[in-house]
Formats: sequence, structure tokens, C-alpha cells
Amino acid sequence: MSSGTGDLNIENTNIKTASGVSLDEQQRTLVGSVLDVSVHYRTPGVLQTSDQNQLFAGRPSLKKLQLWDDEGVFEDPITKAVGRKQYEPQWYGLQAAFSEIERLHHEVTSGGNPIAMDLRTRYVVKGIGKEQTIDSKINIFYDKATGKITKVEDKWDGKLPDSSFQNAFRKINAVTVPKMVGVPKSNEEDAKLGNQ
Repeated sequence: MSSGTGDLNIENTNIKTASGVSLDEQQRTLVGSVLDVSVHYRTPGVLQTSDQNQLFAGRPSLKKLQLWDDEGVFEDPITKAVGRKQYEPQWYGLQAAFSEIERLHHEVTSGGNPIAMDLRTRYVVKGIGKEQTIDSKINIFYDKATGKITKVEDKWDGKLPDSSFQNAFRKINAVTVPKMVGVPKSNEEDAKLGNQ
């Protein structure tokens, strides 16, 4: 991997693992970056520290997304984004869609390839205040030679859709979100958004 963890400003460094599961430094960096972009971690009654926040935290950054292969894939029940031009807006779109994203629990259950993780996240939809808690099975696939993420599966309740109608909707979402969500063009622009 070309960038060290410090250069990436990965905030989720306290990776919880199931008994008997271990991760090497590269795997810890990948898991931390995915947790960073997807969820803001908040422990009730505890002041937050810098290593508790970030991608599944709604805190993407161009630097962290450089850990992804250009042809990487992100899929969950509402999208299947293929390639950088589709998956980057999905992560940046979390900030636009949700007023709160809170990781309630995470635990890495396998240190293989894919890296498997259980994740429980609470989301609050911006504007309407609707709250939803989602239990996910996350799979992080990566290329050992390049150290880059090739695919992330976010399986809500352990599942991804398998119907042609649902998959058509997921593909439409992957194409329309990039038209509505801007991705910073530079690290400076990203920093102004608070994502560095």
C-alpha cells in the first residue's frame, strides 16, 4: 500500500475482532477506511475522540478512496456502483441524505479475503427525521498485490437483492446518484468539507 495510515487520517483505528480473528496492518487500514466513510461512531454518554469517527461514518475523503481500485464495486440493497465515478458519489451522498449516522456495533468475523464484518448502524434521514437501524454483513474484497479494495458488499440483514426488478433499480441508482452528488475535485476542496 502506497500511503501510510497517518497520511490517510484514518480515524477508526480501534478495530474490534471476534475471538480468534486477527488482521494484518493492511487489513486494519482497509477496515478502518471503510468504517470511516460509512458511519459516525457515537457511544452514548461518552465524549468522542478522533479515533472513534469516519466511509461507513459518512466521512469519506479522496485520500481514503484512493485505497479503492478504479474499477472497484460497492453494492448494497439500493445500489450496485461499479467504478470510481459511481462508487465515490455513493459515499459522499451519505452526508447529503442523513443528518446522523451512528455505528452502534462492529466486529470483524473473518480476516480472510473477503474480510467479513458485522455492522449495526443507526441512520436519521435528513429533513424528515426518520430513524432506521440496519444490521449488515459487510464483505471487503481486496487485491493483495496492490492493497486496494476491489469490492465492498453491504448486505442488510445478511442479504443482497436477487430479483431482476430490484437489480434494475440498483443499477439506475448507481447512475443517477453521481448526477446529483458532487465529489470534491481536490484535497483542498475535500478539506473545506471537513473530510480530511
